[in-house]
Amino acid sequence: MFSAMGWSRRKILTTGGALAAAACIARPRCAAAAIDPAALVERAKALPRLHTLIVGRGSEIVLAERFRGPAADRPVNIKSLAKTIIATLVGCAIDRGVLEGPDQRITTVLGPLVPADADPRLEEVTIGNLLSMQAGLERTSGRNYGAWVTSPDWVAHALSRPFVAEPGGRMLYSTGSSHLLSAILTRATGESTLGLARAWLGEPLDIEIPPWDRDPQGIYLGGNNLLLSPRAVFRFGRMINAGGTLDGRRIVAESWIATSWRPRTASRWTGHRYGYGWFITETGGHPHYYGWGYGGQMLHVVPSLNLVIAITSDPTVRSREAGHMAGLRALVAAVVGEN
Repeated sequence: MFSAMGWSRRKILTTGGALAAAACIARPRCAAAAIDPAALVERAKALPRLHTLIVGRGSEIVLAERFRGPAADRPVNIKSLAKTIIATLVGCAIDRGVLEGPDQRITTVLGPLVPADADPRLEEVTIGNLLSMQAGLERTSGRNYGAWVTSPDWVAHALSRPFVAEPGGRMLYSTGSSHLLSAILTRATGESTLGLARAWLGEPLDIEIPPWDRDPQGIYLGGNNLLLSPRAVFRFGRMINAGGTLDGRRIVAESWIATSWRPRTASRWTGHRYGYGWFITETGGHPHYYGWGYGGQMLHVVPSLNLVIAITSDPTVRSREAGHMAGLRALVAAVVGEN
């Protein structure tokens, strides 16, 4: 339990929470059935790689439990859940007029970072294509990840991958695409991605964002190894669920959240749809949106039930091994099903 942090299963009366509750009431499918924390804890205990589980509905923290691993207020590696954070930063940059929008060509921002011998089709790739993993470039994830992160220039390496699909075509999940977004943010603002994350998310959410990995040119890795505590992940999710506000403060444009949640492609591994940094699926008849990191770092937002679920797990083992991913899905289904 998070008793040392002053967290409890009580209602936190904030403007952001009130907005979330009001939004819930306005949605016809919103339910108010109770969640059984004790039953969820028993389910969670059966998952030996699960570290932390936080469940909130509107302004109420229903369950906040650390089973093992670091304390819940300690930043941990959220792996590819970072892609959801990077996509949100891009939305903040668009809202501020720093970037034109998802249809902006990436070469107009990256400029001299684009290799001279780049494929001419690179001129067709948009910011939106990177956000939805539809750049068409060969992936830098999976078996290609090692060669990418040991290269002397991660941006040039990602931009030099051969086209294996047309821009805007099939989904090619690639951390290189998210890293190009980090480079775009850095080029467009003149600030580091860390600085932007702290200013646009960290300070207004009152969460700690420590430095994380950088490429040889000093650009913060986009889409992997970002450090956030489980508490910080949950607060980010609660802000998203409340339409981009928290504690009465506008942090992310509500229109950007809607744009991010619009399906554009689908994963060939899970069949789940994908928007801008968010996977999109349905559980128990309720649409929900989630970010996913290696090992089982997850953030689920279920707007029709006003639910936010933050999960951290052992980041060193594949989430599919020993049925951990299946166990997490069953745990989430149990939370949604009890509503």
